[in-house]
Amino acid sequence: MELSSLLDNLALGFSVALTLQNLFWCLVGAVVGTAIGVLPGVGPVATMALLLPVTYYLPAEGALIMLAGIYYGAQYGGSTTAILVNLPGESSSVVTCLDGYAMARQGRAGPALAIAAIGSFFAGTVATFLIAVAAPPLTVLAQQFAPADYCSLMVLGLVTAVVMAHGSVIKALGMIFLGLLLGICGTDVNTGNLRFTFGVDILYDGINFVPIAMGVFGLNEIMANLTNKQRRDLLSSKVSGLMPTVKDLKESFGAMVRGTALGSVLGILPGGGAVLASFSAYTLEKRISKTPEKFGTGMIQGVAGPESANNAAAQTSFIPMLTLGIPSNAVMAMMVGGMMIHGIVPGPQVMTEKPGLFWGMIVSMWVGNLMLVVFNLPLVGIWVKMLMVPYRLLSIAILFFCCIGVYSLNNSADEVLLIAFFGVAGYLFVKLDCEPAPMLLGFILGPLMETYLRRAMLLSRGDPYVFVERPLSLAFLIIAAVLLLMVILPFIRRAREKAFVEEG
Repeated sequence: MELSSLLDNLALGFSVALTLQNLFWCLVGAVVGTAIGVLPGVGPVATMALLLPVTYYLPAEGALIMLAGIYYGAQYGGSTTAILVNLPGESSSVVTCLDGYAMARQGRAGPALAIAAIGSFFAGTVATFLIAVAAPPLTVLAQQFAPADYCSLMVLGLVTAVVMAHGSVIKALGMIFLGLLLGICGTDVNTGNLRFTFGVDILYDGINFVPIAMGVFGLNEIMANLTNKQRRDLLSSKVSGLMPTVKDLKESFGAMVRGTALGSVLGILPGGGAVLASFSAYTLEKRISKTPEKFGTGMIQGVAGPESANNAAAQTSFIPMLTLGIPSNAVMAMMVGGMMIHGIVPGPQVMTEKPGLFWGMIVSMWVGNLMLVVFNLPLVGIWVKMLMVPYRLLSIAILFFCCIGVYSLNNSADEVLLIAFFGVAGYLFVKLDCEPAPMLLGFILGPLMETYLRRAMLLSRGDPYVFVERPLSLAFLIIAAVLLLMVILPFIRRAREKAFVEEG
């Protein structure tokens, strides 16, 4: 990509991101993201799901900038709880507890919080630049895709969701198929026939993305947190000495660079994201350290590496969503949902048809990271006080605004009933160890995959060999098959070994 072209694109992005309106929504997203990252058990997926009704009334640029800010803001906020309470506000901050809390016990909570913020900002800056450089060539490549290539790419996306899912492969496959069925529920636009409506009127137009996302992630999260008996014990309600020493900066700089590089790569992988990046960065720092036995006792590298990695991964996970229209995780599925609410079809055409929105959102990520560093450290006292608010009070307010928000979309009480149904279903999924994220990816990708499948069959006049005749399509299908075999074979081997032991 030519330097002049890159600078022109970034200039366009700054002209969009630095308007007063978009700066405001960027700040709102960053602050809300930090707040929900601080509160243990309230994740960005649930929050984005609950705020989706609000985005109906915002311009597309403001809505997507705010949703993106919630995601990377949560990565900042999660470290605050991990360091001060030894309870990760975000799953990607689990490993930060090990050395961050140990530093807090030694009276060094301030430097730990500062290094986490600086590392996150450094990683966010680098990752934003990578997105700006990588997005245009990937978009140009994606524009060469035929319908068969897109269909196979979406199959690959669904298979990687199975590979990255925790627990049973069978359950992950089941959740994806359930998502596919929910996605095609309603009236078939081509034939006019009703599918999977079971005679229920509210299903004739299909299931809206907002009720299913709010129910499965929002209400489910509220119910799960109300049954959580974990205590939140603060070491101190005051945090002082926020400025790290020169020695702290020197010791943590290498970890920041390595964490940023590792997170930037792992963030692009479907399903990988911030959690995998933070764990991998911590393992890397411990392995290359001259004193690995000291990790867990307050090593600053154990904070800098994972915090840089999770923020870098959070931002580079936007690359497949922005360039290919393929959500790599549940959060990106929420971003796709936000785009669809505004009538924007995710994919490579977004950069050419709506360049202001595309580059404005990319530049807003850097602006948001800067805001988080400037506002987060001075406001740490407010975040500490938030930890003292009983969750039972927060949950009532969240539930009230959730129901009001979804009702206001179409003035329909049926939408509220759908949220309640999917909330209970989401809670049961968690109790049965079935991850809801693959279902949401199936719900998003299912209708798109069906559309491209029909187009491919129409263009090939019903010849299914079109999927193996095109090199790109064949490559995607082969990769998907290999990945599926990689997870299924160990499962089969364990089942055979178990049967052999029982027979013996």
